Amino acid sequence: MRKGLVIDREAQMIGVYLFENKKIYRGIPRKKVLKKTKIYAGDYVLGEVVDENTFAIEDIEERKNFLVRPPVANVDKVLVVMTLKMPEFDNFLLDNLLAVYEYLNADPVIVFNKIDILDESEKKELKRWEELYKSAGYDVLKVSARENTGIERLKEYLKGAICILAGPSGVGKSSILSRLVGIQLETREVSEKTERGRHTTTGVKLFPFGDNSFIGDTPGFSSVDALYFMDKKEVRLYFREFLRYKCRFPDCTHTKEPGCQVKEAVKKGEISCERYRNYLKIIKEDISIAKDLCQ
Repeated sequence: MRKGLVIDREAQMIGVYLFENKKIYRGIPRKKVLKKTKIYAGDYVLGEVVDENTFAIEDIEERKNFLVRPPVANVDKVLVVMTLKMPEFDNFLLDNLLAVYEYLNADPVIVFNKIDILDESEKKELKRWEELYKSAGYDVLKVSARENTGIERLKEYLKGAICILAGPSGVGKSSILSRLVGIQLETREVSEKTERGRHTTTGVKLFPFGDNSFIGDTPGFSSVDALYFMDKKEVRLYFREFLRYKCRFPDCTHTKEPGCQVKEAVKKGEISCERYRNYLKIIKEDISIAKDLCQ
């Protein structure tokens, strides 16, 4: 049997990309497949070419992960797109997103867009955030979709991966996608007055680009609550820098327990106060816990 990737899934329409000839077919699932599970964008499928336009889906490979919004499977990397301004940078939203995608077993990557509109002081501020998140263990890339700056490096970075773009409305996700795949997609820029973006993405579609790389857009949002996805006690497991430290108690929540090495690291400046405060806010603890640690 031949192997393909579901790259288009909307209503009853299934688009299957065949790796051997890089052609897209209409996927027709056998009844035994439909009884087994639903088919989503990102699913690796096995089957046979029936004619020049049709691919019969005989089986679906086991998924390594599944993201609900939008429904897409086997995501290797999530590009969490942010901007320093237009819209203003929201590090609390970013930290929620990073924790959620870690929990969902998809590798989050931070991409700052619109670097072309920053003045010198704003570039220094962006550098500070870049260093903060790199020290926490995340890859950080900087691009300007409008100027096409950093796009080739991003394309190389994503080589061979299934990716999705995530982040608040107005940060330029569709513009980045357009640059990567070479197709102009409909976008609505952020109003300078409201600094809010209107999202225009519909359906779930993965676009092939580069060397067997695929990328899809996602809905924009203004807030994400990590506790919707995971229990309060689990959040600590999805702050990467926390995992470098071994506390006295294995189930330490890094709040009020004695012998907490994470709090000690915050005090020493090894973990940023911004990240630790956001952690406390996410788990709905009193942020005054950080007061004595962050002088």
